[in-house]
This record gives sequence, structure tokens and C-alpha cells, in this order.
Amino acid sequence: MAPSLILSIDQGTTSSRAVVYEPTTFSFLGVAQQEIEQHYPKDGWVEHEPEDIWYSVARTVREALANAGRSPADVAAVGITNQRETVIVWDRATGRPVHRAIVWQDRRTTEFCRAHAADQPWLTARTGLVLDPYFSGTKLRWLLEARPNLRPAAERGELACGTVDAFLIWRLTGGTVHATDASNASRTLLFDIHTMQWDDELLRYFGVPRALLPEVKPAAADFGVTKGLDFLPDGIAIRGVAGDQQAALFGQGAFGPGEGKCTYGTGAFFLLHTGTSAVQSRHKLLTTVAAMTDATPKYALEGAVFIAGAAIQWLRDGLRLFRHVAEVEELAKASNPAEPVLFVPGFVGLGAPYWMPEARGVMFGLTRATTTADLGRAALEGVAFQVADLIDAAANDLTGGDDRPAESALKVDGGMARNDWFLQSQADILGRPVLRAAQNESTALGAAMLAAVGAGLTDEPSLRKLMTAGTRFDPQLPAVDRNRKLALWRKAVQAVIGFYSAGS
Repeated sequence: MAPSLILSIDQGTTSSRAVVYEPTTFSFLGVAQQEIEQHYPKDGWVEHEPEDIWYSVARTVREALANAGRSPADVAAVGITNQRETVIVWDRATGRPVHRAIVWQDRRTTEFCRAHAADQPWLTARTGLVLDPYFSGTKLRWLLEARPNLRPAAERGELACGTVDAFLIWRLTGGTVHATDASNASRTLLFDIHTMQWDDELLRYFGVPRALLPEVKPAAADFGVTKGLDFLPDGIAIRGVAGDQQAALFGQGAFGPGEGKCTYGTGAFFLLHTGTSAVQSRHKLLTTVAAMTDATPKYALEGAVFIAGAAIQWLRDGLRLFRHVAEVEELAKASNPAEPVLFVPGFVGLGAPYWMPEARGVMFGLTRATTTADLGRAALEGVAFQVADLIDAAANDLTGGDDRPAESALKVDGGMARNDWFLQSQADILGRPVLRAAQNESTALGAAMLAAVGAGLTDEPSLRKLMTAGTRFDPQLPAVDRNRKLALWRKAVQAVIGFYSAGS
């Protein structure tokens, strides 16, 4: 029997997952997940051990296939999706990393970004991004300066670098392919999103040798075949690669202009597809490359909330308010709505539309009557408020904000989207319906769909026919109450910004 399965590798910030799909209906047959450790060597620094990432991928692939009751030889194509901006540098000869992965949440380059803030306009015009520690280019610059021995080796072509997808492709292909896709490349500050090329002026600005960088391809393309692995046979085609948020946008069936989604993972990410137009935001959103199934450039507006599910993990692991993250829903239900607790979860700074890397998390309105239930509610609402800010910014960018369709539903997915209380709160704060994806893990699904397109097993029109509606949450909060809550939230955010601003 010919191979007939799609294997999706979803390498995230806090865990790696592997999902096995049947490529006709894209129903999943088996799944496995493993958490990975995060390291915090200094305040604002976040790192991963690349070998931990690799071993977690190998283990979850084995387990997902076993759970599906299928053989590795049944896999027809592999799709990869990954935490974006996280950067790894490794030795080409040995394949061994030369430093821990520097994670997208890492803030160690804040001072560089602040000192060069005047350069942001031209950087934004070329890359669609802002000058922020979030992006890979600033991290690579730091590493090459902190480890001076690396630069000569990089210039001689002895080292390779890339986001996590490029590291996995290298390992999966036995070191024969050094490649990434345009959606990941567009998150580095080194890539011109208009020419779809690594940019020499950007490389000089950040001090990154071109010899380090991978080849850039569309998301549905030939990324080589597996070689030399003990968990997959040689010769399985890798045909789909995209950054996690672009993969989720594709997995939600948002293939064209005006279609959008929000994914709630470690952070929360809102993307709105803008087709072949690279819309430059007037409200501090990012212009990014959407998943491309051919050489035609496609774009999206994006807003990033750095802390979403991570805030719930903090309640669990830091404050030890509960043992399982799902318990936060019952806490929120038990909260007293009259308790005036507001939580701005800026643990690693604030993302769009504020871009305040110096900010930290702050709680407002604590009283003697505040309970753990109120803290759970405040953490969930803090995420919902931030997403509302992103969507308002996108609406203003596209329409001026006055003619936004009131009934335009927000498509959502990710771990927090399993929480009914949270999604109802999100609908109330937005004043518009929220539509949960029928398959909640749209990121892994998107990577699988891209791999199927890249392998010639399907196309976008066929995929669109498979999209089914999930659970719908309609707003129930009166507009006057919604506006009052949003006003208090924005007052709290401005207080945080004021407190952590330079010179405060």
C-alpha cells in the first residue's frame, strides 16, 4: 500500500507536538505532546536547549504514529510549523548548536533597540516589523558580539543559523538542506518582504554574515527528504513549512483578503490576511508574510500579545493556585464581578499596539476581599483586553474603524480556546461573535494542509470545502459596560507604560 498519511510537526514555545492526519478529510488519527524546559539565565532572558527541542520532536513523532496505529512507512509527507523568531546557530560539520536557542520572548536586546529607535521607519518600510527584541535579527547580532569567536566561523561558512523550522529541516534531512519559508524569514528583521529576499543593507546593519542564512522558499515547497533518522525512514518528503501563526491562519481556511484569526497559545496572535497587498499599519501592527503556496507573495497584518496562556501557567506554577490549567475556568466562574481586579500581564514587555519591551506585569485593584478566583478571572480578561486592542487597531488600519461589520466573527483556536468562559468574555469585550475552530489545533492542521498542497495531494479550493464551523459565542455584555471596562483597561495599560518608561 502506498504511503497515505500526513505527519505534522508542531514545535512550540512550551511543548512539541506531532499529529498524524488522513489527507482526504484531515481528520487526525494520532497525536502526542511533550513539554520542553525554558531557561531564564537573567531577568528578561529566555532560552531553550536545542537538543531538548530535537529529542521532543523525535519522541512525539514516534508516539503519534504509535497512537494512530500506523507505521512510519505510511507517511507520505511531513509538514513543519514552529515558534517564530526563536533563533538557533549550529555547526555545519557536526550539526551541534553553538549556543542555546534564544527564544522570541527574550528581551536582552532592549538597550540596542532603544538606542537605535530613530532607524525604525526605514526598517519598518523594508521588513514590515518594528525594531524590538522580539525579532531574530537583534538576537543574532547579540550572539555574534557576545561570542566573538563565532563571527569568523560564520563568515567562513562553517556555521548555519535559522529559526526553529530551519534547525529541524537540517536535522530531518541529515544536514543536506538548509532552508526556511518566507513566513519565518519575514520575522527576522533581515528579510525584505517586498523583494522576498535577504537584504544586504539589513544584514550589514545587524552584522549578520549572509553565509549563515538559509534558502527561502514558499510555505508549500520541496524542503528535501528525511535521511538518517531512527524514527522515520529515509525518503519521506518535507513539503510544508510555516511559522506557527501563519500556519494557523492557513489552518483556519483564511486563504485570502479580509479573513483572519486569533490563536491563543503561550502568547496570543491576531492575523488578518491582506492578499497580495503589504498593508503598512498606522497603529503599530506588523506587516508579515502569510503562508504562500507558490511564488506569489501574500501578506497579513499581525498583532502579538506576548503573554496569554503563559499567564495561566504562571498562576499554576508561580502562585500555585491550581494544579491544572483547565481549572482556571472554574475559578473565573466563581469570581465576584464586583471585585475591581485588573491584570496587565506584561511579564516580558507589551507587544502590539504598544511595543513597550521594558514593561512588566502589574495588578490593579487588589483588596482584602480579593480571592484566587478573582485573580483567575483577571488573568483571562487581561488576555481578552489585549486582543481587543489588536482588533481595533487592525480595523482602524483597514477602514478607519467606523464601518467595521458588527457581526464579523473572530475565528479562534489554541489552548485557551478550549475555555468556554474565556471565549464568552472575549466576545463580550469585543462586542462581536467569537467562533471556535472545529479542530482547535489549527497550527498543526495548517502545516499538514500546506504539506498536502506541496505534495500535490490537494489545493486551496478543495481545502476550503472541508472547513466546518465550530462553537459560536455571541456577545452578551451591554455596550455601555463593555466600553467602561475597556476604558479602565486602557487606563491601566497607560499607567504601566508610564511607570516603566525610560527616566520614570
